[in-house]
Amino acid sequence: MTPLWAIRLLFLALCTTGGYAVSQVRPEFIGLSHSGVYGMMMGFGFGGLMVAVDEMLKGFSLRAFSATTFGLLLGTVVALLVNSSGLFVNAPDNVQWLIRLGLFLGFGYIGIILAMRSNKEDFSLIIPYVRFAPQNKPDNLLLLDTSVIIDGRIADLIETHFLEGLIVVPRFVLKEIQQIADSSDPIKRARGRRGLEMLNRLQHNAHTEVRIHDGDFPEESEVDTKLIHLAHNLNARLYTNDYNLARIAELQKISYVNLHEVAKCLKVILLPGETLQLKIVREGKDKGQGLGYLPDGTMVVVNNGQSHIGQQVEVQVQTLLQTGAGVIVFAEIAVPTV
Repeated sequence: MTPLWAIRLLFLALCTTGGYAVSQVRPEFIGLSHSGVYGMMMGFGFGGLMVAVDEMLKGFSLRAFSATTFGLLLGTVVALLVNSSGLFVNAPDNVQWLIRLGLFLGFGYIGIILAMRSNKEDFSLIIPYVRFAPQNKPDNLLLLDTSVIIDGRIADLIETHFLEGLIVVPRFVLKEIQQIADSSDPIKRARGRRGLEMLNRLQHNAHTEVRIHDGDFPEESEVDTKLIHLAHNLNARLYTNDYNLARIAELQKISYVNLHEVAKCLKVILLPGETLQLKIVREGKDKGQGLGYLPDGTMVVVNNGQSHIGQQVEVQVQTLLQTGAGVIVFAEIAVPTV
């Protein structure tokens, strides 16, 4: 049972008890047989109605509620001004109340719709010099998706202070990671458990704060669509490894970072003639060649390096070959200078 439903059940119990208490003191109930039952039924019915309204308002944010209230207030003020203008003083009394009802309903509805469609800048035009933004709002919100959490490099970037800010992990993303961790496929299960380990690692980082965001969009079934909506509502930067999600974010003017693109930008740029330390790990395709790898995964083919397998040697870059999978570096064993 979720905490929300526990509160709802407690509210229903209190309403039922309150209905019974009212039935014992109200004169219209005193003397009736089963008055306590009637009171409890009325209290339970009222509580059930409130829970049903609560369920219907699911996904209705505090911002939407405040905008609705503000719009209703503006519409009511306009209706009062029109009503007090004297335009309908000659109308019969049995018609004036219908006119007033139409004014308040019509302008109230228009005010609510306009407020719901407006943004913060529109409100600042209506009320000059007032900004609806909390003073303690973090300057940088890092919204993480499932792929970037499982990848794990985001934890390294944060621990090295390359990225700073408040980390936001939506609860629907956490639920998706848990489902992957519970998968019957061993590969998916391992990826899901790695994601949970990365989250635990981020939460134990003393220099950053991780918040699990409960915001959800029940009308949307896709996690990617929910992430786009949440990033827009929070004005957060989305971090992902998903190429398609990054393109959708770009189309919808959402700030995002694709870690794969960042990794490409951070690869070491080697020029012919440069020397570097490299460990030869295995033999190459051609005779006498040895293979090693740079920290970013770039493969280095070392001529005459087969005899140095397992050793850390100094090599000199000769040429670079660009392939579809990346760059391959060809090098020679560096000759010590006398």
